[in-house]
Amino acid sequence: MTISTTSIIESIKAREILDSRGNPTIEVTLRTNKSAVTASVPSGASTGVHEALELRDHEKRYLGLGVQKAIKNIEKIIAPKLKGKNCQHQEDIDELLLELDSTKNKSKLGANAILAVSLACAKAAAQDQSIPLYKYLNTLSHPKRKIALPRPYMNIINGGKHADNKLSFQEFMIVPNLKTFKENLRAASEIYHLLKKEIHQKYGKDTTNVGDEGGFAPPINKTEDALNILLKAINDAGYKNKVHLAIDCAASEFYKNGRYQLDGIGLTKEQLLQFYLRLIKKYPIISIEDPFQQEDFESFHKLKTSSNIQIVGDDLTVTNIERISIALEEESCNCLLLKVNQIGTLTQALQAAQLAFENKWNVMVSHRSGETEDTFIADLVVGLGCNQIKAGAPCRGERVAKYNRLLRIEEEMRK
Repeated sequence: MTISTTSIIESIKAREILDSRGNPTIEVTLRTNKSAVTASVPSGASTGVHEALELRDHEKRYLGLGVQKAIKNIEKIIAPKLKGKNCQHQEDIDELLLELDSTKNKSKLGANAILAVSLACAKAAAQDQSIPLYKYLNTLSHPKRKIALPRPYMNIINGGKHADNKLSFQEFMIVPNLKTFKENLRAASEIYHLLKKEIHQKYGKDTTNVGDEGGFAPPINKTEDALNILLKAINDAGYKNKVHLAIDCAASEFYKNGRYQLDGIGLTKEQLLQFYLRLIKKYPIISIEDPFQQEDFESFHKLKTSSNIQIVGDDLTVTNIERISIALEEESCNCLLLKVNQIGTLTQALQAAQLAFENKWNVMVSHRSGETEDTFIADLVVGLGCNQIKAGAPCRGERVAKYNRLLRIEEEMRK
């Protein structure tokens, strides 16, 4: 592909918008000599201690969560330095952003400020070349991978920090495995609505409130109760053996004083390992994310070698090549959860994916619990050929926006 040399940044304007939890986040409008694009950044609830820093104001407005400081950093520090730069030189742009911040965790300018600009540059580069964003992102990926639609991992029962129930695990996901993305989305929607009926019948009609990611948050107390009601909905929808289960444990969130507080019981890491192995044997679980707290590389390794399922690193690896390198050395995982806002620039996220792919890991592109309508991750997962995306339930506009974008990409790829 021939790269144009005239995609020059003319201005960058930042603003404070609301994410899906009603908290402030950043949106950027970037103008080049050819076009204008917008990009916004999400925010997580269960965040790993090694994530890049999301800069907040910590003042009265928005209960301390305002992002005016980060916006000022964009308009007073970043924008003047990027004006006149070619936004098609993504690595150079991101390197300059890192130099302007100069801290390890992006605490000076804020990872939210840096990422908004980084993503906007990629969008502008694609638009100025009149190619879809996923095709442009594919040109940035190394090693080069085939463009592909992902298999969706849909969180339809919420627990942990995503809900106000007593479930310790954060996400109970369904993973349809039909021929097309369109069919997978249909299956997930049907299961989701039948799950609502099952919850009504078992727990009452006032128990189908949804959590941060669109999944239901019923008054379920036990892990197996959640898995059983998911299987019932899958079978009732006619998708038995066509839809698998996956779990995001977010174990750091229920790890207290050396024990894991699970289902009302304190477990050692050895006891928790045996609990996982029993679940894997009993249920069609194909993936478990963050099964142990974020420093326990060894226990991740034990679960990986004791089972034949996918073990995903999120808080453990935080889309950071230094943490991924430790996990590789310890043989802790076989899948990376890719969250661009964990690391703060597109280039660093691509480098994390590259390291994972080179070591035969899978890569699952992920949303955050505090999302925006921006569909960037839908193009990212296709462009990198990751084959797996986690974007929440087939419900709520900020989640459905990603799935609808994937429907349009699938249609386009068939032409």
